[in-house]
Amino acid sequence: MSAAPQLDLFISSLPRRPYCTDNPDHGLKIRDAATALGYRYIQPNAPNSRLWLLFDIDRVTSIEEITGRGLPPPTMFVAEHLTYGGHAFYGLEMPVHLNPTSSHKAVRFAGAVDVAMTHALDADPGYASLIAKNPRHRRWRTYATGEVYSLNEIAEHLDLSSYADRRKNLPAVGLGRNCTLFDRIRSWAYRAIRQGWPAFDRWHMAVLERARAYNDFSTPLHESEVRATAKSVAKWTHRHFSPSAFSAYQAAVGRKGGTKSGEMRRSASEHHRATARLLAARGASQRAIANELGVNQATVSRWLKG
Repeated sequence: MSAAPQLDLFISSLPRRPYCTDNPDHGLKIRDAATALGYRYIQPNAPNSRLWLLFDIDRVTSIEEITGRGLPPPTMFVAEHLTYGGHAFYGLEMPVHLNPTSSHKAVRFAGAVDVAMTHALDADPGYASLIAKNPRHRRWRTYATGEVYSLNEIAEHLDLSSYADRRKNLPAVGLGRNCTLFDRIRSWAYRAIRQGWPAFDRWHMAVLERARAYNDFSTPLHESEVRATAKSVAKWTHRHFSPSAFSAYQAAVGRKGGTKSGEMRRSASEHHRATARLLAARGASQRAIANELGVNQATVSRWLKG
């Protein structure tokens, strides 16, 4: 089968200025997409977004060997030879975004799928997936199946029961690291910004320093991924968390008397309504907003209509 459809998707979805290199041991360059396509290795995914789940297979393998494990064939398999190890690309119908408006449930689900696939493929758990073999480079052979998948379709081939408890961090494997770092930063940021409400530059540096401290995995994420996650969280919290809104909520919580609980509920409801509208304005779906705020979708729909 021709690899043209897969390569067209790959090229069209590249970051505007991806990382690239001919030898990862010699460091990474940043180039425009057209120039980066001339290098052996390239960054397939945009910062804080995953359209491709990537796996580094170091053992002797083939597409038939992969499907023989009960797994779906990769969208593309890029290697020196078909029977040698290489990079398996699984294209997604919809990208997974890691930003403060993303549903925690959806992000964790994507991370669980990525971790489970790493184990099922017997792929390298230390692979950070920032760069991969360039499917367009003549150095490699690219084998394609023509398929892109939803996360649910991939999950049907996996056992995700080990990752069902959302109180526990995902293993520090693949996207599991990104999910854990993202959750730890945003949980810290939601509380820390209230301590003085700093100007953005100062706040951004504080979030970045915290993100670097949290990047303590046995195989740390690349600095660019840490920076992208920290910037996303810093921008969102600084824009949407204000002293006036928090003071109003705290005032309602602190009031005493017979109307205390009703006022608290009304204040919390108004806070949730305002948050829902902000998330909707940023393009979040009603389902994602409902998951983020812990309410049902009908309630979100009513808030947005109101």
